[in-house]
Amino acid sequence: MTAIPIRRARLLLVLAALLLTLASTPPAPATASTVSPAGAAGGFGPSSRGAEVVAVTQVADRQVDLSVRSPALGGRTVNVRLLTPDGWDPGDRSRHWPTLWLLHGCCGDYTSWTSRTDVARTDSLRDVLVVMPEAGWNGWYSDWWNYGQGSDPAWETFHTKELRLLLEHDWGASRNRVVAGLSMGGQGALLYAARHPGMFKAAAAYSGSVHPLLGDESVNRIMGFFAGQGTDPLRVWGDPVAQRDIWAAHDPFHLAKRLRSIPVHLSCGDGTTGPLDPPGATSALEADFNRQNQALASELERQGAKHVTTHFYGPGTHGWAYWQRELHSSLPMLLHALRADG
Repeated sequence: MTAIPIRRARLLLVLAALLLTLASTPPAPATASTVSPAGAAGGFGPSSRGAEVVAVTQVADRQVDLSVRSPALGGRTVNVRLLTPDGWDPGDRSRHWPTLWLLHGCCGDYTSWTSRTDVARTDSLRDVLVVMPEAGWNGWYSDWWNYGQGSDPAWETFHTKELRLLLEHDWGASRNRVVAGLSMGGQGALLYAARHPGMFKAAAAYSGSVHPLLGDESVNRIMGFFAGQGTDPLRVWGDPVAQRDIWAAHDPFHLAKRLRSIPVHLSCGDGTTGPLDPPGATSALEADFNRQNQALASELERQGAKHVTTHFYGPGTHGWAYWQRELHSSLPMLLHALRADG
């Protein structure tokens, strides 16, 4: 893996695509490094141009990592992995591809989907641009409250504004989008679809944290996640009582009315030992999320949602074997939504 300056990225990626087509065997991987473009040595503060790609890394066939410097994240540089479609050419700005956003869960990162599932080998995605953005170890797909001060990190702004515009302008993404995610990312998928009407044509959540205000157990559990890595948990959404309006604004159950016009897929196990688990495995987290998903499904029905599918499959814990299976199960719905209008 070799990182290259953005000034040369387009030409080299075009050449790399040609070489991958002509070569009978792939070259041995090189050692990865991060190279900034000329003029970046003075620091990584917010740019007057907004977020910008500062380096590009070809990590595997059809897999490209973008290093993005983001004002919404305090000028920090984070990575976004693209799984590119056949025929994708970053130098051709006339062609734009339907786009699937795949969101990772808590304690994961932008590499999770490609390292833990077969998404890169899924044939039905070879004509789709798959976007797998960094969202922080426990960023919760939110612009953090920070005691009313806002500012860094603003993950929602980074994803739905900065990154979206970059991908559409320079990297072949169309405005034809769907979104899916697991656990924390399942919440993010539904949040973004609800809070940004029209941005996504369909959404899927696998074992998602979809109703954190369900009860004390759910509140305490997510506060525990917020406190991960020594973070002050009140920085994220504030206090669940004093700032309840902020919590509700990030709770898909309370946003169900905004989801009723798009296809939504919910899936979850019940936390008991399932067919894809080692003997005796259980998950109180999955049991809690199951109750949350059941509540959201009922609320969507009450709100008159017409395009909801659920797979509450009973025994199963909070693990990748289930999420890979559920991705494949929901892909027909997601891809149909992408292709309905071309």
